[in-house]
Amino acid sequence: MTDVAERLAELGDRGLRRRLRLIDSPQGPRVLLDGRPVLLLCSNNYLGLADHPEVRAAAAEAAMRWGAGAGASRLISGNMTPHRRLEQRLAEFKGYEAALLFGSGYLANTGAIAALAPRGTVVFSDQLNHASIVDGCRLARAETFVYRHRDVEHLAWGLCRAREKASLIVTDGVFSMDGDIAPLPELARLARRHRCRLMVDEAHATGAVGPGGRGSVAAAGLGEEVDVIVGTLGKALGSYGAFVCATGELVEYLLNCARPFIFSTAPPPPTVAAGLAALQLLASDPRRVEQLRSNAAVLRAAMAAEGLPTGDAETQIVPLPVGDAGPAMELSERLLEGGVFAQGIRPPTVPEGSSRLRFTVMSTHREQELRDAARLTAAAARELGIARAAAPLASAPLAA
Repeated sequence: MTDVAERLAELGDRGLRRRLRLIDSPQGPRVLLDGRPVLLLCSNNYLGLADHPEVRAAAAEAAMRWGAGAGASRLISGNMTPHRRLEQRLAEFKGYEAALLFGSGYLANTGAIAALAPRGTVVFSDQLNHASIVDGCRLARAETFVYRHRDVEHLAWGLCRAREKASLIVTDGVFSMDGDIAPLPELARLARRHRCRLMVDEAHATGAVGPGGRGSVAAAGLGEEVDVIVGTLGKALGSYGAFVCATGELVEYLLNCARPFIFSTAPPPPTVAAGLAALQLLASDPRRVEQLRSNAAVLRAAMAAEGLPTGDAETQIVPLPVGDAGPAMELSERLLEGGVFAQGIRPPTVPEGSSRLRFTVMSTHREQELRDAARLTAAAARELGIARAAAPLASAPLAA
């Protein structure tokens, strides 16, 4: 018991002890946080679909028709009509033969990587990949080569060393903490040259980038060159769960070999139906995606006008580097006092010395409130003496 108390105390001393905040309203551009109305600038509900009336109605209808839960794994008795419908629609939307639903993006990444990178092979992972990819590499029986962030030359060097052992290159499409996009055309060429598969996690890209919000793979003009796409229903699509898109053969292989799929209860019908309704809204009205991009540009321009560094990316993820965890969390609390909720991000989510505020824009934000948030941020940063002291965005430690 003592070691737990000591570890908690150490986390507190380092400014890394976390606590839950309570939101007492639907997820929208403004929410009630701990009883106070605030502008929400740290949600992944990028298109505002989590509280869209049609999405909510679809979930409610599915609960009444199909029940609250699936009752078993898909391979036992939990495979239901809503699952099949959503998989077919996701495959069509992404331009792949087939799709397979998972309970979460974490389960999808760990399951797919472990299944596709067997013992005696090498999997190649970008240095700033999401923790679910990092853990998928750890769970796989393959050796992991972590290449420097977006550094195709370093990756090429690693592939040459691995030779015929190279099995899988895996990358985020849009990187979750910095908002930059992977060099997918170059990665696809390297994958083909070295005869290994390419897997792209589209969690922060689906609904946000590419034609009609189809993601970073579509934005790069790629299709079958990317062997595996992982996506989530819990961000731009406003629901919960995840999916893998690939060839029919590869999806059948994952159905038989991806342990998180085999040994998890199937996603509940209400969340599946909500995801399908959100996907239909996205496909029928891509203007939501254009509004998201416009709002992201507004916030970045407003931050730049205030002299705040936000990096070179152009997506809906707008990082403000601070440095140490303490000042980052202090700035977050100061903004909250002014009615803006922008969560501080600190280790282990980001490396030591690269704590930041991670602003995330929604298509349902108003331009003026984004400009007001930028002004409030700049004023708070100046008061705390960190406006000009922020370090550039740092690389993560090697994740093997």
